[in-house]
Amino acid sequence: MALSMDISVALISIAPFLAAFLAPLIFRFTGHLAGWVLSIVPAGIFTYLIPFIKPISEGKFVQTSLNWVPEYGINLSFFIDGLSLTFALLISGIGTIIVIYSGKYLKGHHDQGKFLAYILMFMGSMLGLVLADNMVALFVYWELTSITSFLLIGFNHKKQASRRAAIQALVITGGGGLALLVGILLMQQMLGGVWELSAIREYGGALQEMSLYPVVLVLFLIAAFTKSAQFPFHFWLPNAMEAPTPVSAFLHSATMVKAGVYLLARMNPTLGGSEIWSITLISFGSITLLWGAVWALKQTDMKQMLAQTTVASLGLLVILIGIGTDIALTAMVIYLVAHALYKASFFLIAGILDHGTGTRDITELGGLRRLMPLSFILAIIAAISMAGLPPAIGFFAKEEMYLSLLQNDLKSIIVLIVLIAGNAMMLVVGASIAIKPFLGGLKPTPIKPHEGSLALIIGPLLFGILALLSGIFITYTGKMIIAPTASAISNLAIENDLKWYFAMFLKPIILLSVITWALGALLFFKLDAIRKFLRSLDDGFSWNFDIGFDWLMFSLIRFADAITRFWHHGRLELYMIVVFVALGVAVIVPLIINNAMPAMPTSMPSLTFYEWSVILLAAVGLIAMLVAKTRLVAIVSLGIQGFAVALIFMLFGAPDLAFTQFMVEILTVVILALVMSRLYLDRRDNRIFEDILRDGSIALVCGVGITMLLISVVQYPIDLRLTDFFAATSLPIAHGRNIVNVILVDFRGLDTFGEIAVVMGAGIAVLVLIRIRSGGRQIGIGAKKNKPRGKSTRVKKAATASKAKNIVASKAKTKMTKAKQKTIKPIRRSKGAKA
Repeated sequence: MALSMDISVALISIAPFLAAFLAPLIFRFTGHLAGWVLSIVPAGIFTYLIPFIKPISEGKFVQTSLNWVPEYGINLSFFIDGLSLTFALLISGIGTIIVIYSGKYLKGHHDQGKFLAYILMFMGSMLGLVLADNMVALFVYWELTSITSFLLIGFNHKKQASRRAAIQALVITGGGGLALLVGILLMQQMLGGVWELSAIREYGGALQEMSLYPVVLVLFLIAAFTKSAQFPFHFWLPNAMEAPTPVSAFLHSATMVKAGVYLLARMNPTLGGSEIWSITLISFGSITLLWGAVWALKQTDMKQMLAQTTVASLGLLVILIGIGTDIALTAMVIYLVAHALYKASFFLIAGILDHGTGTRDITELGGLRRLMPLSFILAIIAAISMAGLPPAIGFFAKEEMYLSLLQNDLKSIIVLIVLIAGNAMMLVVGASIAIKPFLGGLKPTPIKPHEGSLALIIGPLLFGILALLSGIFITYTGKMIIAPTASAISNLAIENDLKWYFAMFLKPIILLSVITWALGALLFFKLDAIRKFLRSLDDGFSWNFDIGFDWLMFSLIRFADAITRFWHHGRLELYMIVVFVALGVAVIVPLIINNAMPAMPTSMPSLTFYEWSVILLAAVGLIAMLVAKTRLVAIVSLGIQGFAVALIFMLFGAPDLAFTQFMVEILTVVILALVMSRLYLDRRDNRIFEDILRDGSIALVCGVGITMLLISVVQYPIDLRLTDFFAATSLPIAHGRNIVNVILVDFRGLDTFGEIAVVMGAGIAVLVLIRIRSGGRQIGIGAKKNKPRGKSTRVKKAATASKAKNIVASKAKTKMTKAKQKTIKPIRRSKGAKA
């Protein structure tokens, strides 16, 4: 059942962009408090969405639409169901904290206003993506997330590593965006022109019966895998840690990396359920989970550790979507919420530690529990949820995902082992960040350790409380959030029986959790040895995905350079040859292939003597241009031929066209003369016979081709509808009797304006290039040749004054030297006399 809504839903994705526009101005007046001021926007969005929870949980949905491109049936439509609402709440809720956190974290940074604008645009892009119902709008917002993440990752643009990471993220996710666009267009054609996702899901699995289903599936999977950092596109996400900590927290918890997961969940009713869907998602998700979890153990930088676990968590979410059962989808939604809360909290705590100690290296931190007690407590809460310990919501996520794989087939057993291993390794990372920096002896740090301020602490505090409360009140959470979200993914009603009871700890399923915790504890105590082994293993390989990406980009640049050098060699003569050869081929070849070459006339046309005179004048101009020895004569001859063509228009009943042609020819000759006057027009163009033969042949082919084309065109009836329209409307609508002029300046006035702008720009560029090449000297007819440029009067006066000043200084120095010598000699004689 749809709820009747106005355009207020559409404003949800627009509001952050408006706030971003004002962010630099607000920062200018409020300073580091701008974070608190700007957080009103995402907080308002979060508050606006809260009342939707109850009706959405009852099976209702919200839908609104605005006309966008009605000619193609494309509307700017938005849709809120359980899936989009959960994502929107996470984005706006976590986004509120991130904006506040950014105001304090970047206090004193001269580009803080710009950073806040980028964060808000990023938030708006992600909100638009999860709320969009129209697939074109989905693609637009999808690409906006790539662009805004590029700006955020490369925010410290003076660092080469930041620039490289930003470009890498943009290239990989942008390539996935192109795949998504092609997939959207194919799907729209296969479903008979449907653009709305809400309508597409009603088709169910009908798309899977079509021949192009594998192609569409691969395109959507490429888009999702690149966005959500699935193997083999996983390597861009850890490199994105070059971004400031608030970006990392937002990026990993609720925004762009979850966009691929959202796309898979949204397309599950249409593309999911097939064997290829299940095998692909489980296989790539498992590789990604293990890769990220293992590589997280190798890191010592807390942000890198968390980034690798995000890669692992994304792989886990993809596995659960690939399994596709009701229990698996329920586990997927619970883990989505749990991961967003504990990962945002952990990243913000890592930022607090970095801000308060000056380092993020976990091996350089210790004994901070008394100096930073609140951060220690919040880190423990986040680690509890990450480890899947009760009473946090992460406990139910782990239990449900294990429950979904309690089957006797080999595939389920293998996937279950993968999940246990991955969860155990992620437990190690969470425990390391929560324990190692705070326990043990106090280690020296670059900055005297101090606790974070309210703006820094409030985020982990709220996220920790929500992680605990959502787990404690799991029945309410399961009914209001988990069930409607899982139902939206399945497109079928999914109920759950999530609740606390004593017997749940006596069920066999709890043994899998105990195994996970025990394995995680063992790995935690052996972490240093494991890290040493993994680093030695990594050092033994001379190739990795980063190197492969660099090699690919280098090859692409070299290929582009070779193509550029081949086609853009800088020789104007060859450019003209290629253009006119292509023109000749494009005109003549279709006429020959289609057997449309017109028959040549067998008799001369019946013309009057003055009509023959005009044709003769045109022929004279043509011959004069061909035999011209200098450029000036060629220009004048070209003008003669143009005037002859204008006279032909006049004689054959087109005076308006003739008048326009006269104006064009006059301006053309004048402009050419003005431009060419900067060159040596009186010089002869000496050309060898081979060049003359080549250019003449090309010109003859093009001329014959155009002539044949025109003759073949006039042999068919001419459609006069456009002619009649211009004749009927030029005077009453455009108030002009010269139809040609009216067409140029009214009906296609914008086109004419563009042509004028291009010609003017080209003329200015030519003039500038000529002046640069001549060094500002006058060249052309009448210019004095080989005469050195003299100095200006001002320069001469300055040189004379400088020379006089040097002479005076030299004389003064000579006088001082003589005076010193006279003073010294008597003293020496007096001393000698006394001795």
